[in-house]
Amino acid sequence: MKPSPRAAESAASPASISDEGATSRLRDCRIGFIGAGAMGSALIRGLVREAAPANRVLVADSNPYQAVRLQTELGIKVAQSNLQVARHTDLLILAVKPWLITSVLEEVREGLARDGDREPPLVISIAAGVSLARLEAAAGPDIPVIRAMPNTPAQVGAGASAICRGKHATAEHAAQASAVFESVGLAVEVSEAQIDAVTGLSGSGPAYVYMIIEALADGAVRAGLPRATALQLAAQTVLGGARMVLETGAHPAQLRDQVAT
Repeated sequence: MKPSPRAAESAASPASISDEGATSRLRDCRIGFIGAGAMGSALIRGLVREAAPANRVLVADSNPYQAVRLQTELGIKVAQSNLQVARHTDLLILAVKPWLITSVLEEVREGLARDGDREPPLVISIAAGVSLARLEAAAGPDIPVIRAMPNTPAQVGAGASAICRGKHATAEHAAQASAVFESVGLAVEVSEAQIDAVTGLSGSGPAYVYMIIEALADGAVRAGLPRATALQLAAQTVLGGARMVLETGAHPAQLRDQVAT
């Protein structure tokens, strides 16, 4: 289950940081994506399902088939170029590989600038390991930037994501970014000093969970269960344990002791 959003007290708060109006504010945004791979597609699907009209989502990808497939499936719009996405959106999500992020930002930099009193778009990067300073330098002066670390369970609506703000990003920007990632699971706000720990915990953590499921299932098969049944029970056991922690608020050690009686 997706947790209820809560307002953050500060940029370093480890709590969910959207408020009740964040999702409604996304409905008024033109949302752009550069990159529609596994994570980009998961976010697009989550947004269209939970928070944003499909006809206000504009997507560009180096593989045109990816964007066209999403257009057919969801009704989103397909851009002709990355620069078009930057020019015509209020919130731009960069879902590209880390080694491409600087070149993509430099490519669209002129499209991020706005004339007169128009607010520049919020730029959200999900590129692992790319600092806010590097993102802000490539995006240009006064562009609000948020760095995010989602994880692969976002593809099934059970993601765990963290965001941190750049120097031009406001609480309103943080609430919008939180709403983006809460469309596919949980979102929290942390300081940039904490983002590497998030990468190790929730970013890489699913791999350890899969190893636990595999080990539990292997033990059950050795004890005589069919593999399909063993995998089903092992996965549901991990899911149930996680939900017990999230929904009861009990410490894991307390829940462990309840089992170990």
